[in-house]
Amino acid sequence: MTKQEILKTFDPSQLGLADATIFGLPFSIEDSEIIVIPVPWEVTVSYGSGASKGPEAILDASFQVDLNHQEFPELWKLGIFLDESPKNVKKNSKKYKKKAAPIIEALESGTVLDHHPGLQKDLDKINYVCSDMVEAVREKTLHWLNHGKKVVLLGGDHSTPLGYYQALAEKYDNFGILHLDAHMDLRIAYEGFTYSHASIMYNALQIPHISKIVQVGIRDFCEQEVEVAKKENGRVVIHTDSDLKKETFEGKTWQQQCDAIIAALPQKVCISFDIDGMYPWYCPNTGTPVPGGFSFEQAAYLLSRLAETDKEIIGFDLVEVAPGENDDWDGNVGARMLFHMCGVLAKNNKMNVGEKINFPRK
Repeated sequence: MTKQEILKTFDPSQLGLADATIFGLPFSIEDSEIIVIPVPWEVTVSYGSGASKGPEAILDASFQVDLNHQEFPELWKLGIFLDESPKNVKKNSKKYKKKAAPIIEALESGTVLDHHPGLQKDLDKINYVCSDMVEAVREKTLHWLNHGKKVVLLGGDHSTPLGYYQALAEKYDNFGILHLDAHMDLRIAYEGFTYSHASIMYNALQIPHISKIVQVGIRDFCEQEVEVAKKENGRVVIHTDSDLKKETFEGKTWQQQCDAIIAALPQKVCISFDIDGMYPWYCPNTGTPVPGGFSFEQAAYLLSRLAETDKEIIGFDLVEVAPGENDDWDGNVGARMLFHMCGVLAKNNKMNVGEKINFPRK
C-alpha cells in the first residue's frame, strides 16, 4: 500500500501494531520522514550500566504511547521509523565493556597503566573500537540526511552522538548544541578513554562548526571541566541547576529562564538530552543519577518554546535511558520524551503536525 492508503486505513486510536516500527506506526522506512538511529553502546560507563539497553526499552514502551499528542496531534502521520543500529555496535559494546571494567578498576585503585602493558593494550584497542563506532554513526547519519530525512539519534550512553554531530557538521557550517544534562561532560579523555561518555561535549568542541554549547541543569562537575569551559571564552554557556533554582526562588519564571537559554543559542541548533538532566525519579536507573534537576514538563516546555522561535532545529539525540530489572518505567519516560522531541523537530521544520488541541476548561 502507498502511504496515503495506509493513512486512510490505519486507526491511531488502537494499540500500536506489534510488528510495526517504533510507536506502533505502520510506515516503511522509505515512507517515514523521521529516522531514529539506535546506538546500543556503553563501553566506557563509569558507574551504573544499562544504557545500551535503552533503545530496546524505549521501543518496547513506545507501543503504549497514545499517538494523539496534544501539541502535535498529527505527528504520527509523518512517519517515525527506528532504523537498525550501525553494524557490530551491540556486539562490540558487550565485548569491550568487559575489557574496560578492569581498566576502570585499576585506575580507581591508583594503578599506573604504563606499568601494566596488558591493560594499556586493551585501553588502546577500546579507543580504536570506539572510534569505529563514531565513524559508523557518522556514515549512517549522513546516509539518511542525504536522502532528505530528518535524523535523530537514540543512545546508548552519551558518547554515542559524536559521529552524529560530525555528520551534521558536514551539512551545516555553524550550529550550536542545547545540552540538557546533570553533567558538563567536558572531561578530557576521562579514565583514559578518548570517547568516554563523560567527554562527549569536550569532543564536540573539537568540531569547529559547533559555535556554542548551552548547558542546562548542570549540577555535577570537576575542576578540569570548569577550566575547559572558561578557556572557550563564551563558547560554552552554563546554566547550573543551582543558579536556575536560585533565580526561581527569587521570582524569575521558567518562561523567562527558557527565553534567556534560547537567546544564547546560534541560529541552527541540535538538542542533546541526557535523561539524567531530569529529577532522578523520572529515570532512576540511568547510569549517573544526581539529586536535583528539572521536571519532564519543564524540559518539554523549553523544547516546545525553542520550536516556536525562528531558530532552526537540525536534529537531536536522547541518551542514557537505562531500563530497570523489574519495571519499564525508564523506557516509558524515554519513549514519551522521544515522541515529544520528534514533534518539536517536526513543528520547527514546518512539517504538518496539526494544530494543538485546546480542551474546554469551564
